[in-house]
Amino acid sequence: MILGFKNKSRTGYLAISILGVFAVIVVRLFFLQVIESADYRARADKGQRKQFEIKAQRGLIYAMDGKKLTKIVLNETVYTLWIDPQEIANSKKVKKSEIISEFRKVAGGNLKNDFEKLFEKTDTRYQVVGTKLSLKQANAIREKKFHGIGFTAEARRVYPEGNLGAQILGFVNDNGGNYGIEQAMNKELTGTDGYKKITTDAFNQVIEVGSENIEKPAVNGKNIVLSIDRNIQARVEKVLKSQMESKGMKNGSVLVMNPKNGKIMAMANYPTYDPANYGKVENGSVYNNNTATMAYENGSVIKSFTMATGLNEGVVIPSTRYNNTDSIQIEDITIRNAVLGHTGSITFQTAMDYSLNTGMVTIGKLLGGGSLNSAARNKIYDYFHDRFGLGQETGIEILESQGSLVSPKNAEGNAVRYSNMTFGQGMTTTMIQTANAFSSLVNGGTLYTPSIIEGMVDENGKISKKEPKINKEAVISKETSEQMKQVLEGVRKVGGAKDPSGYQIGGKTGTSQTIVGGKYVDFQTIGSYVGFGGGDQAEYVIMVAVWGENQNLQGSKDAAPIFTEISNWLLNYLEVKPKN
Repeated sequence: MILGFKNKSRTGYLAISILGVFAVIVVRLFFLQVIESADYRARADKGQRKQFEIKAQRGLIYAMDGKKLTKIVLNETVYTLWIDPQEIANSKKVKKSEIISEFRKVAGGNLKNDFEKLFEKTDTRYQVVGTKLSLKQANAIREKKFHGIGFTAEARRVYPEGNLGAQILGFVNDNGGNYGIEQAMNKELTGTDGYKKITTDAFNQVIEVGSENIEKPAVNGKNIVLSIDRNIQARVEKVLKSQMESKGMKNGSVLVMNPKNGKIMAMANYPTYDPANYGKVENGSVYNNNTATMAYENGSVIKSFTMATGLNEGVVIPSTRYNNTDSIQIEDITIRNAVLGHTGSITFQTAMDYSLNTGMVTIGKLLGGGSLNSAARNKIYDYFHDRFGLGQETGIEILESQGSLVSPKNAEGNAVRYSNMTFGQGMTTTMIQTANAFSSLVNGGTLYTPSIIEGMVDENGKISKKEPKINKEAVISKETSEQMKQVLEGVRKVGGAKDPSGYQIGGKTGTSQTIVGGKYVDFQTIGSYVGFGGGDQAEYVIMVAVWGENQNLQGSKDAAPIFTEISNWLLNYLEVKPKN
């Protein structure tokens, strides 16, 4: 009896022990599968899930080639080199040191600084160690068949036209677009990157069935068409470079636009650079598009707007006469003409022909009934600023400067300042402002918002055109516009210009002093010229500016010849028909 009881007790203890162990297992499984399931699932995902970036293709940039499109900024495929530090650490087939050595050998200049340290991040599955590898470099590394490395294809900018339109285009670095249209429309050009998430098994094979693989496609950037005509741009750059180098001038810019719609046909700057090698530039000022960013005192080209104001207000006509003594007194300041000798009773056409400051100040006084009073100053400000848009941004798509035009409500907007403004001093404007305003003088009185964008083009080559935008209509009357064309044509003929017969071509020179050491000097001047050309109507407006440190440059002998050479070529290229 006693022996049987002991056996039953041992069996009971064994059963209880087994039940206890089973209970512990059940509790542990419950803890793992329910309580800590999220944590373990996250650990599994970390080991098996990978995410890759899908780079968006940056939009292309086109220019016009006559009436056709031509690509002037393309994309070239380069490769980003990445590693999976966790897989490399667990691999028994290759040593980390071998991979590092091969990377240095093939892609040394493309690798990140201290890229070796990225191999130590074994809790991650994706680290970029190199960028902008060529196809040849990528293939050389692929041939080694290393585990835990990969490549992502992306685009690099290519400029098939070299430095053509460099300041218009700008360039692209790791931070995106810089300068020009690359910066101004960086958002539209960039697009949106996508990504791909995949799940792999223990052998690094993609699990397709029952996995949570996700792919969000990249949205490529928009393809932009510039209003720039690459043939006009190339010719303008060639003429500018030739004239600059033959005369030893240090800096120059030329702007060509269509006065009938505000579209820009060319913007050239000297010196220039190659956007593909922007990092080799020694002086960063060459990145600037001075046709839009350099605000300066334009000098006598502004006399065109003073004359137009007087004509439109009916205080003068070209044949109206005034008494010129080569000087005029405004308060305690005596203003003198740069060109002397045309004294006595002369017409305002003559004042324009010989760029006489006294004639322009007289028009300013006539606007106030005989003095540069507040009524005259308000009238000048209304035309210059509010109607012509001088001293304010034009709204063009690229970076531009505002310039400065003091309001008569300001204490500095006195009679002396406004007398100087009538002949282009005491105010600053950019070339794009002046050329755009000048266009309204010769197109019948319409001020457009200038644009360098022709439109967008889709993958099939279809253009969605950007329509011209009118800023203001009737800034001057059509009759005043016709008068101004005749006045400017007369100015050019008196200047001795050699233009083809049968066309209407006119313009105005400007030579402006610069400020050195807080005062105006004559040894450093900016030469400017703005003019138009066409047959029965103005087909183009060209503005030229040349300048340089310690250089005395003139509108008539330095800027005007550049206008003439470009103008004569444009008449043929645009197939402009003679008058009537």
